[in-house]
Amino acid sequence: MKYKISLFLLLIFVLNSCQNDDERRLAENAKEAKKNEKIFNNINKAWIFIDEPINEVSEKNAASWNEWRDFLEELGEKPRKTIGAFQKKSTAISKKALALNNNIPAEFNLPQIKSRISILITKVKMMDLFIHLSTIPDEKVTFLIGEINKELVSLERQMDKIVEKNKIPKEEGEADFLRMLDTTRAIPNQVKDPNLSIN
Repeated sequence: MKYKISLFLLLIFVLNSCQNDDERRLAENAKEAKKNEKIFNNINKAWIFIDEPINEVSEKNAASWNEWRDFLEELGEKPRKTIGAFQKKSTAISKKALALNNNIPAEFNLPQIKSRISILITKVKMMDLFIHLSTIPDEKVTFLIGEINKELVSLERQMDKIVEKNKIPKEEGEADFLRMLDTTRAIPNQVKDPNLSIN
C-alpha cells in the first residue's frame, strides 16, 4: 500500500513539474517573439538605401555599367514581412556588391574607385554577416545601413571628380611629361660586370 501511495505522489509531482515547464516555455517563447518583433521593426525602419544615382555621372553609369545598375536595383527593392526576407535580400545585395569589381568602365578603373568599391563590399558583407547571426544585433545592422549609404555617396562623388578632371584640357607636352614620370615604363638599370666581356 505504501508503495502505491509513493508511486501516486511521484506521478503527481512529475505531472505538476511538466505543467510548470510548459508554462515557462510558453513565457520564454512569448518573450523571444516580442524581442524578434522589435528587431524586425528596427531593421525595417532603417532599411532605406540610396538606390538612385546622386549625380549625372552615376546616372550614365547606371545606363552603361550593368553591375552598377543591378546593384542599385537590388538596393531599391525593400523586403517585407519577415526577418528571413531581410536575410535573403542582404545575401542578394552582397552578391551584387561583389560583382561591382567586374567590368569596371575603363574611365573608372582606377585605384581610388577600386578602393571605394572594396570598402563598400566590406560594409555590405558585414551587414550580411550580422543579419544572419542567431541573435541579430539590430543596432549594428542599422548602423551599417547608414555606412553603406555614405560609401555609395563617396563612390559616386569620386566618379564625378574623375569625369570633371578628365574634362580639363591638358597643356602641350603634359602627356609626355606624365609618361616620363611613370616608373613602370622606365628602362631597368643593368649593372655591367667588368669580368664579362664580349669578344
